[in-house]
Amino acid sequence: MDQLKETILEKGKILSPSILKVDQFLNHCIDTELMDAIGKRFADCFAGHGITKVITIESGGIAPALMTAVHMGVPLIFAKKAVPSTMTDPVFVTVHSFTKNMDYTLCMGRSLIAPGDRVLFIDDFLANGQAFEGIRTLLEQQQAVLAGAGICIEKSWQPGRRIVEEASIPLCTLASIASMSPEEGITWNLDHETC
Repeated sequence: MDQLKETILEKGKILSPSILKVDQFLNHCIDTELMDAIGKRFADCFAGHGITKVITIESGGIAPALMTAVHMGVPLIFAKKAVPSTMTDPVFVTVHSFTKNMDYTLCMGRSLIAPGDRVLFIDDFLANGQAFEGIRTLLEQQQAVLAGAGICIEKSWQPGRRIVEEASIPLCTLASIASMSPEEGITWNLDHETC
C-alpha cells in the first residue's frame, strides 16, 4: 500500500535493524485519513470471508482495526494486556513481547466472541508471530474461526509470516519490510505485500 509506505518513509524512525518507531502516525499519534484508507483496504481484501467480528490487541492495533470494522460493518473487540478487575469471566493466554522483552496476559471477556464467529485479526506489526498465536489461542478457546489476518507492517525477516502461513490463515500485508537500518533506510519486500 503506497500511502502507508510513503508515510513510513516520511514519519517513521528506524531505531535499530529490528525496531521501527511509528508513533507519529500509527500507534501514538493517529493519522486518521491513513487509518481510514488502511481499514478500507483490509475490508476489501477480506470482503468474501464472512467476517462477523474484528479483533486486535491494545493498543497499537486499535486504530486500523477500528476502521476495518467500520468499513466491514461489524463489531471490534480488542484483547487487553492484563485482566481488569471488572472482567468476571475472561479467556486468557500468556504471550511474549519481543519488543518489550516481557510476557503478558492477553485476555478478553468470554461473552464477546461466540462459537462459530468468523473473526479477522488486525494488527500494526507482524514480526515473531506471538500476538497472532495469542489471538488464535483465545479464539480457539471460544470455538471461533480465525478467518484472516491483516497486518499493517511486516518485518519479513522474522518468523511471523511463516507461523501464519503454517496455520493456513489468509494473510494480507500492506507494507512488508525486507530489511532496515538507520544508515541504509528501508528495503521493501514486494513479494509479501499481499493485499
